[in-house]
Amino acid sequence: MSDSSARVPCTIVTGFLGAGKTTLIRHVLTHANGRRLAVIVNEFGDVGIDGEILKGCGDEACPQDNIVELANGCLCCTVADDFVPALDTILARTPLVEHIVIETSGLALPKPLVQAFQWPAIKSRVTVDGVVAVVDGAALAEGRFAADPDALARQRNADAALDHDNPIEEVFDDQIACADLVVLNKLDLLDAEGADKATAVVQRALPRAVKVVPVANGKVDAAALLGLGIGTENDIANRRTRHDAETEHDHDDFESFVLPLPEISDPASLAARIAAAATQASVLRVKGFAAVTGKPMRLLVQAVGARVSHHYDRPWTAEEAREGQLVIIGMKGLDHEGIARSLLG
Repeated sequence: MSDSSARVPCTIVTGFLGAGKTTLIRHVLTHANGRRLAVIVNEFGDVGIDGEILKGCGDEACPQDNIVELANGCLCCTVADDFVPALDTILARTPLVEHIVIETSGLALPKPLVQAFQWPAIKSRVTVDGVVAVVDGAALAEGRFAADPDALARQRNADAALDHDNPIEEVFDDQIACADLVVLNKLDLLDAEGADKATAVVQRALPRAVKVVPVANGKVDAAALLGLGIGTENDIANRRTRHDAETEHDHDDFESFVLPLPEISDPASLAARIAAAATQASVLRVKGFAAVTGKPMRLLVQAVGARVSHHYDRPWTAEEAREGQLVIIGMKGLDHEGIARSLLG
């Protein structure tokens, strides 16, 4: 077996907050077609909501032990401290993992992570099968990258030095610049005109010919997503991004906090409170879960701006306290107390 064939392929799934990365990966795990998978989840916040969403949805293909959560900060900033140990953990599993899926945080720049695959401690063991950028088609059709343009406007106005594209646009551009495949998600929310508008935004941002796959609810065939065989690390130097001149970067424009959520009685009421909070504050994303009185199933809650969705994902286990948690992500300066009051009702 050659060195290249011995390396475990890794798919990097990138995309802005709320684009649907976790939903896409969950679909892949439940339709793995017998392939043994592992997932590295880079959570932005203090609690592993994305990992919780993924666990238990593809046990045969990807048992819980094969899901590794990194919550110490954006992976592209902490790659040396977090990524290598996570790989060590996964590659030591038996039976051997056949493919690794890496979900970056919504704020991550893909290029530093891809470049890490050239490090001596990594390059002989794994390769980048491809970088997949998931984009929010509904937001793009409405002329924005996030569901709360007012928050972006406030951030822009507060920064006297900002006279060009805002940071979110820069993150979007960098993710598209590094992509080997673009998944245009949330097609179910778009009519034909909206789909054309969203596709045009992506095509304008693409620096080269890359396949754009329009989907609803992150439902991409695992066979189309995994096994691209590109070896992106060998070409990453040719993918020009806005941050190429920077030796490091930060995400000071964003912050997050975790809100414990007591048992609720009405999911629709919670969804309405989340939507209201998003329109009144610089909230970009809410995700988490809740316990509903009288219901044995856990309620999964996800919101992008004022668009809120919720469904029951799995039963509560006997060992778990029936307590919910929400991660609130937004622009710097979030009113934690005000948002908490509005969400708790």
